[in-house]
Amino acid sequence: MYTLDKRGNIFILTLTGDGGDEHRLNPTLIASIRSALSEAKSQSTRGTALITVAEGKFFSNGFDLAWAKSASGGSPSEAVNLLRHMVELFKDVVADFISLPMPTIAVVTGHAAAAGLMLAMSHDYVLMRRDRGILYMSEVDIGMTLPGYFTALMKSKVARPDVRRDVLLRGVRVKAEEAVAKGLIDSAYDNGEKAVEAGVHMAEELTKRKWDGEVYAEIRKSLYPELCGVLSLVSRDLVKARL
Repeated sequence: MYTLDKRGNIFILTLTGDGGDEHRLNPTLIASIRSALSEAKSQSTRGTALITVAEGKFFSNGFDLAWAKSASGGSPSEAVNLLRHMVELFKDVVADFISLPMPTIAVVTGHAAAAGLMLAMSHDYVLMRRDRGILYMSEVDIGMTLPGYFTALMKSKVARPDVRRDVLLRGVRVKAEEAVAKGLIDSAYDNGEKAVEAGVHMAEELTKRKWDGEVYAEIRKSLYPELCGVLSLVSRDLVKARL
């Protein structure tokens, strides 16, 4: 389901193909991601960083609707309840990333759709391969309203209202170069290997700064007050400078 490797001061969280290469967010995968982040947090020191990558065609194809249908026993209302349950579980994943005491980089090496796009955007930086993959919010097409924390995350991370409108209200499918131009991601690379290399290089540069992780996390939270309010994250005053 996932691996977490530590190379020097860099954690690399890889979503593996154990449950299929779409990396659909069901309770098992959500728990696995939270476990990996907890492990990274427990081992963090000054100057650590985390990169998230995924094997296969998808970075993540969103919530596991097939699991909800299967686990519902054929009851449409129960399937909806299970979907809502996944939405609530995933909220904690977003909170974990926003409060993680280290810089985070998502390397999108495949499609990132719906909650899968939100997973990527929960990171500080998003890098993407340009030869394959799209960013896509499918909710308007499938008939599902957005959780409040999805909207807050989009407003916090995407500066242009017209981009938020097109992504959320038109369901546009955005490729890497256009995503850079629209401010959805930070940079694009020729292929997956080069995107991962760029992510590692960025992480290496960030770790050289030897930032205090707790201070970094608090500054990050202060950037996104609306999102932190929805996620019930409370900011703290920290002074660790030598005065």
